[in-house]
Formats: sequence, C-alpha cells, structure tokens
Amino acid sequence: MTDPTPAPPAPRPVRLLVVDDDPLVRAGLTLMLGGADDIDIVGEGADGSEVAELVDRLRPDVILMDIRMPVMDGLTATEAVRSRPDAPEIVVLTTFHADEQVLRAIRAGAAGFVLKDTPPAQIVDSVRRVAAGDPVLSPAITRQLMARAAGSGHEERAGRAERARQRIALLADREREVAVAVGQGRSNAEIGAALYLSVATVKTQVSRILAKFDFNNRVQIALLVHDAGLLDDDGDTGLS
Repeated sequence: MTDPTPAPPAPRPVRLLVVDDDPLVRAGLTLMLGGADDIDIVGEGADGSEVAELVDRLRPDVILMDIRMPVMDGLTATEAVRSRPDAPEIVVLTTFHADEQVLRAIRAGAAGFVLKDTPPAQIVDSVRRVAAGDPVLSPAITRQLMARAAGSGHEERAGRAERARQRIALLADREREVAVAVGQGRSNAEIGAALYLSVATVKTQVSRILAKFDFNNRVQIALLVHDAGLLDDDGDTGLS
C-alpha cells in the first residue's frame, strides 16, 4: 500500500509592517492583527521616515500606513516605497472616507485604504486581500475619490484630462473596453460577462493595462478612465 499523497504546504503568512505615530493605535492594531494565523507582524514604525530602513530590514509583504505623522507623512513614505523595485503593498489608514490625501496615496500606488474605526475583522480581511493582489476600495468609495479628483481647479482638470486621453489612446480597443469596465467598478467576472470574455482573458487584459502604464492596481485604471472623461455621472458608459 502506497503512502497517501502529502498535503501541500501551508501558504506563508503575510508579513505585515504597522506604521503609526500613536503607540496606542499601533498596540491595538498589533493585538488585533496578531491573532490571525496567516498574518505575521514583522515590525512597527512610528514615522514615515523609518519606513525605508524597516522595509530593507524586514521585507514586509504589506504595510499598514498612517497618513498623518510628524516628521515624514505616510503619503511621502508611500510614494518613496512604491517607487522601489519589488515594493510591498501599502494600505493607508485614515479617518476620512474620501480625503484628498487618500486620492494622492492611491495615485502613488497604495492598494487601498481602511478607516481607523473599521471593525477588526474587516481590517484583517483588507490585509489578506491586498496581499493577494486585490485593492481594498469598493466601487462606492472609488466614485467618491473620483468625485474629489473632479473637484480640483479647471486648469488642473483640463491638463489631467488631456494627459489621460493621450494614455488611453495607447490602448487597443479591447483593452480600452476592459479599462472602462474597471472604471465602472466591475469585477473580472462581471467584465467577462459584459464583454463575452473568459475571466482568465479579463485578467490578462487587466495585467496588460497595468504593465502598459506602470500602474500598481485597478484603482489607478479607474482614475485614469475617469480623468479621460469616459464615465458619465453615474460611473457608467452604457456597456452591457
């Protein structure tokens, strides 16, 4: 009798770095997240100025990053970290649903954000999702962020719109359709159903768009589509 096939090894826990200037917040997050079997808190930071050294030394998969810190804020730290090769994913911590600073963090490559008063289970789930490559932004929150982007000055909007249209013009027709559907907040399965594509093909198209623009996540695609004026007021283009 042959030995049974050995079970596959358990996936490696997500290596998480927590960065917040409030020691009580850090302690609470560490206590909350440390109870998850699949999350390993590898370190803590009290300011954005510490992040580069911590990333070099600890090699986290995900950083949970506060926005407002005294010496170097989380936005500057996010921009610096995400410009590096093999950068960890970043989830920003905020007290606002659609803060201009959150918009800047998303443009810099943050994978999403969570509110500081988010229930513990949802924060744990957010870390897991980001580690798996899924941005932590619902379509409703994405629309709020895009509305905030639309609220900037006329000249700034006009310049951003022209740059976005030039970039969209680089896409093939199918890539453009997929990009618009991402901007509508549709899942891969919903995009596939609307465009008569397999989910695997949709994933390939999304990956091509991300690579073409050197984007980090789908939210950046959504913002580009919005800036280019390809969504109407309801976030829909009539794609069916």
